[in-house]
Amino acid sequence: MSVKDIIEKRRAYRSLAPVEITEELIRDLARVAQIAPSCSNKQPWNFIFVYENQQLGRLFTTLSKTNKWIEKASMMIAVFSKLEDDCVIKERNYYLFDTGLATAFIILRATELGLVAHPIAGFNEKEAKEILEIPEEMRLITFLNIGKHSDTINPDLSDNMKLGEKQRPPRKSIDEFTHINSYGTKFN
Repeated sequence: MSVKDIIEKRRAYRSLAPVEITEELIRDLARVAQIAPSCSNKQPWNFIFVYENQQLGRLFTTLSKTNKWIEKASMMIAVFSKLEDDCVIKERNYYLFDTGLATAFIILRATELGLVAHPIAGFNEKEAKEILEIPEEMRLITFLNIGKHSDTINPDLSDNMKLGEKQRPPRKSIDEFTHINSYGTKFN
């Protein structure tokens, strides 16, 4: 499968079925993050791979109500970093960008392996950091939720979320975000 095929296949499904989490899988996902690019090769990212049921249960209490579907995930990956661990060039802070690149590599590898890797923003950062013992100065950026895609739509999903399980949500047209040589200049 080509990289383009993997990108096309990737979806943020919310209807999940269990998948076996092994040390081999965790090392595989960590390895692709390890080789992601970063400013001056600083590699500012940190990940906690959580798959033990009791610890997952504790993390589920930090989720927003709309993220109840995550309780079907087999693993949650906490993605965190801090400003001081990466380049700051003329007020441009790279730690979020670089950590996002490494996270995208994990998402693509998980997709290639037939898994769903769905990032979320709906959680209580302070509570989740306490549960995971993440130092206060670190920023918990997202959780990647890992599972297999289930053909059975999760009944906890809203109607809009259920629709997203059946078809890819609409995307902006290329002309809406692409500029040629300067802002506002579009394709001929």
